[in-house]
Amino acid sequence: MPLFDFSGNTAAGKDPVCTYTVFFSNARDASPERPILIIDNSAREWKHHSNGIFTNPIRRTSFEFKEDGGNLSADILRIDARFTSLLKWLGENHINVRLSGRNTEEGYAVYRIREIAFGGDKRLSAEDGFLQFMIDRLFASDAPSAEAEDEEQEEDGDGMKLTSIQSITDFLNCAGRTLPDNIRLWARRNLAVARSNEVTPEERRHAQRALSIMLNIRWKSNWFDSIDPVRAKEILDAELYGMESVKQRIIETIIQINRTHTLPAYGILLVGPAGTGKSQVAYAVARILGLPWTTLDMSSINDPEQLTGSSRIYSNAKPGIIMEAFSMAGQSNLVFIINELDKAAAGKGNGNPADVLLTLLDNLGFTDNYIECNIPTSGVYPIATANDRDLISAPLLSRFAVIELPDYTAEEKKVIFSKYALPKILRRMSMRDDEIAVTEDGLDAVVMMCSGTGIRDIEQAAEHMAANALYQIEVNGVSEVVFDGDAVRELLR
Repeated sequence: MPLFDFSGNTAAGKDPVCTYTVFFSNARDASPERPILIIDNSAREWKHHSNGIFTNPIRRTSFEFKEDGGNLSADILRIDARFTSLLKWLGENHINVRLSGRNTEEGYAVYRIREIAFGGDKRLSAEDGFLQFMIDRLFASDAPSAEAEDEEQEEDGDGMKLTSIQSITDFLNCAGRTLPDNIRLWARRNLAVARSNEVTPEERRHAQRALSIMLNIRWKSNWFDSIDPVRAKEILDAELYGMESVKQRIIETIIQINRTHTLPAYGILLVGPAGTGKSQVAYAVARILGLPWTTLDMSSINDPEQLTGSSRIYSNAKPGIIMEAFSMAGQSNLVFIINELDKAAAGKGNGNPADVLLTLLDNLGFTDNYIECNIPTSGVYPIATANDRDLISAPLLSRFAVIELPDYTAEEKKVIFSKYALPKILRRMSMRDDEIAVTEDGLDAVVMMCSGTGIRDIEQAAEHMAANALYQIEVNGVSEVVFDGDAVRELLR
């Protein structure tokens, strides 16, 4: 698909000459086989590392190579559609860059572009690493559609953050199309406020802060790559003993994701007695999905403003916990682990925090009072935990697929203690397996002394016994400590 040259200049009343076409790619990095652009090398081959500027001499889209013998120009033949705005910007501002490429039959295939400075020449942005940041963002984005195109790895570019007005402006000009439409329009309006002299300094500061938060988030599509169910089962087995029905429900969810390549319409609600491993399962699912996660502890949230943020009319205004989670994750696809959902309705402030959760869970978008923009939530996967499902409101409960985690039997607790809890503690304390032994009646005593629900008290008992054994080994000089029923009862009483 042909495009006009960078400057749009004309000569002798003639229309600009278009010398390149665009191609559409969703590749996440570049190589000589998957280049960013291709430059004509029919007259001569270009060096592997070549310096110069994107320019438009004699009305042609080209690159001007700076070499010892002088400046030589060559036409651009093809460009990855995601990079046309960036190259246009580089050309308009005469930014000096270094290309890395390989000469092929098709042309000089460029797979890396880095900014360099010649003396006091102008830089693209005041922010160090901005160009690489931009390129990384463009690679992370999807190819624009043919219709959208008609509209207006040696370095880790995402190590920097957009904070200054200059870098924010450059980002919108170079990669505004990587943003969802509503966020792009929101950003333009807030940039106008941040640069305006007709508003208060406080309003400008809030607008710039909101821009920095939003533009440093990678707004991804809701497409999910396939997940290996075998690997998922291995992760669950490492975190959870038994409970095969629970694991099967989670694997069913993984298989559904693999078929649709999108997240299920409903999150997961893990219900069971305290200490049965609900949180462990939640974190395991986040690891399986390969997404960053954040936690919302509903027992400590008693005002919806903690979730939704405060309005910019206040000098001390700030985003809410949910928006801060997006900011910390640096992307829009993440897992929200909502602990103690059964306490979400216990609001003591001006409203009910549970009502805020409904907007987050509906996948229709979430609005933070500080940001003042609808945040896409199609890439958010909620995993909630609760001890008592009867305390959860019906509207909130209807947003989840409920998975019950039953308490463990006495025999299961013995296996958990001997095969999981105690070995884990011994590894952490750098103790050998042969330094501690627990007899059969000792296991019975452990289960009897730890008669509460869940396995948390079992894990605490393993910690206490290992610490006692280590003390006897170090102080009394014994080589092995054996815990029988009497020893366990004496220690854990």
